[in-house]
Amino acid sequence: MAARQHGIVARRQLLALGFSAKSIEHRVARGRLHSVTRGVYAVGWPQLTRERRWMAAVLACGGEAALSHRSAAELWDIGREASERIDVSVRRPTKVRRRGLRVRRRPTLRPEDIVRRNGIPVTTPTRTLIDLATELGPLGVERAVNEADKRDLIDPESLRAALGIYDGEPGAPLLRKLLDKRTFSLSDSDLEIFFRPIAAEAGLPFPLSKQHVNGWEVDFYWPDLGLVVETDGLRYHRTASSQTRDARRDRAHALAGMTPLRFTHYEIRYEPAMVRAELSRAAALLCKLRA
Repeated sequence: MAARQHGIVARRQLLALGFSAKSIEHRVARGRLHSVTRGVYAVGWPQLTRERRWMAAVLACGGEAALSHRSAAELWDIGREASERIDVSVRRPTKVRRRGLRVRRRPTLRPEDIVRRNGIPVTTPTRTLIDLATELGPLGVERAVNEADKRDLIDPESLRAALGIYDGEPGAPLLRKLLDKRTFSLSDSDLEIFFRPIAAEAGLPFPLSKQHVNGWEVDFYWPDLGLVVETDGLRYHRTASSQTRDARRDRAHALAGMTPLRFTHYEIRYEPAMVRAELSRAAALLCKLRA
């Protein structure tokens, strides 16, 4: 049992296996068990990995407990845990109070909302995303939804369909609004998430994204205007080969009679007014040309 739980075991589990209180104390004295928190031990060696910390936190909260919220997001690799805090949810009353541990009593948490990942009880990706929507703003939630899709945990369509089960749950309204079919599209980077509202404020209609145009996949495409926009992040566009590829991409669009525009990370993040103004001017000129 301990091996399956990253070498972390609860006192109640040892007692259930037939160990006496005296034998447990004997193993603690001999260094075979190391106290992590009240009623929870590390087996064999005292150091705590991230996974051991999580398992210890869950076991400290008793049965039917699971990692949730931002801790669950980090376990699923779709977000980051809050600094100096582990989030755990329990389905039944608990008096557990520990420093660095936030415990939420949640009687509406269904048994089906808890699964195991790497042996650790954790809320499902769907429930985790709903919980994240109670703590993060729209940008952070959208980023988590995109990460969940990239990692094949749950796609937006399945997530949208699953929300019907969670009517009345905090977080569900924000997710439902975010996943509206008229406004939601997947983004490969935060730059794209920042860019979409800028384009809307410039008066442009909602664009197509991740379309293949003139032999290249583009970030944003307005077919009625013949306008293509790429959003360049430093991570993907700093090498000479990537710059050459971008130049060829832009030429292919220009030679096809289209208008390619390219904005940098800095411009989109810190100069949105300039980006908005240039998009507005481009849209006005292209509308005149097609009038």
